[in-house]
Amino acid sequence: MNKKVLFIPLALFIGLVVMFLVQLTRNAGGDDPTKLESVLVGKPVPQFKLEDLVEAGKLYEQGIFKGEPLLLNVWATWCPTCYAEHSYLNELSADGVKIVGLNYKDDRLKAVQWLNELGNPYVHSLFDGNGMLGMDLGVYGAPETFLIDANGIIRYRHVGDVNPRNWSEKLQPMYQALLEEAKG
Repeated sequence: MNKKVLFIPLALFIGLVVMFLVQLTRNAGGDDPTKLESVLVGKPVPQFKLEDLVEAGKLYEQGIFKGEPLLLNVWATWCPTCYAEHSYLNELSADGVKIVGLNYKDDRLKAVQWLNELGNPYVHSLFDGNGMLGMDLGVYGAPETFLIDANGIIRYRHVGDVNPRNWSEKLQPMYQALLEEAKG
């Protein structure tokens, strides 16, 4: 048997290692897992008609996203990160930040109990039991938060919890700019 043939697996292995090292070098800065681009940034919130979480039969449409900038927070009781962010959302709401909640693929009774026990930071609570609006928004899971301007246009998508750090570093400056834009 030709001894050169024995080096083919070694050469293939070395080639594979080089390809992996090149890719790791390209990603040395690291990808930000909270930055998932959305094709909806710059576009209106998709058409929908959803019931209020608490008041079954009360319907909401896109009009709730017009008039002033707000956050659309996608959450669920089955989501541990949503639990972790909830108290901070209550603080933001108390500070005057307008937040609409989208209860995503959840049990309605558990969600209502959650808000009763932990506080309700939402000016409106939408019930998306089958996840259709979430799907239209491109939601991967909860929590996700969308920054929406006074015209109902999605300006930014944040994946993961809203916390003091990412609020002050990223979301608050954008939110404040949209408030100024809406006033002027």
